[in-house]
Amino acid sequence: TYLFLYELMQFCGHSWIFTNMIIRFMSFGKDSLADTFYSIGLVMRLCQLLSILEILHILIGIDKSRLFPRFLQITERIIVLFVVINSQEEVQGKYVVCVLFFLWNLLDVVRYTYNMLARTGIYYLPLTWLNFSLCIPLYPLSVLAKAFAICVSLPYFESFGTYSVKLPFPFAFSIYFPYVLKMYLLVLFVGMCFITQNLFSERKAHLAKGNIKKKRS
Repeated sequence: TYLFLYELMQFCGHSWIFTNMIIRFMSFGKDSLADTFYSIGLVMRLCQLLSILEILHILIGIDKSRLFPRFLQITERIIVLFVVINSQEEVQGKYVVCVLFFLWNLLDVVRYTYNMLARTGIYYLPLTWLNFSLCIPLYPLSVLAKAFAICVSLPYFESFGTYSVKLPFPFAFSIYFPYVLKMYLLVLFVGMCFITQNLFSERKAHLAKGNIKKKRS
């Protein structure tokens, strides 16, 4: 019941964001893209913070998903949303933010719909196929969008010195945050290869299970 309610809350949040984005685009066209973050950023941040609970669900054993892939996916979003986008107002108005939010919410609306029904023992083969197939092309696209958002933010981190730290004597050591982001880009693409491989294995396992249930019925 708890997991169902959690996924219902996430479904409502992401559905609201997704619907809001579509209505705004249909009403205002390209003008709606620039202020996407200002109109839905608060709800987006709440949904992503709430998703941290999914790591706890796996750790305490009430969710049987694999920990490391889920941990990577959640931390990627948290870092890009809160560290990169939220900290640089100049980045918030870029079109890449709208693209990123659209990909995230499209994936999550499908995923939480599937999970909610699965908690009640309801499995629709078309929805199962969509849930485990849609993420394979869209997840790499979202990684590219994250990488582009990081690249767009680099000049602002360099100009404003955000998160760059120079430790006092006797350490004589400084952390230049744009270098940290550039190194994180490598981590992002290595993680993408690992997660994509995991998505393929999950798809194969769940679709095979769904076909077996269909044959039995």
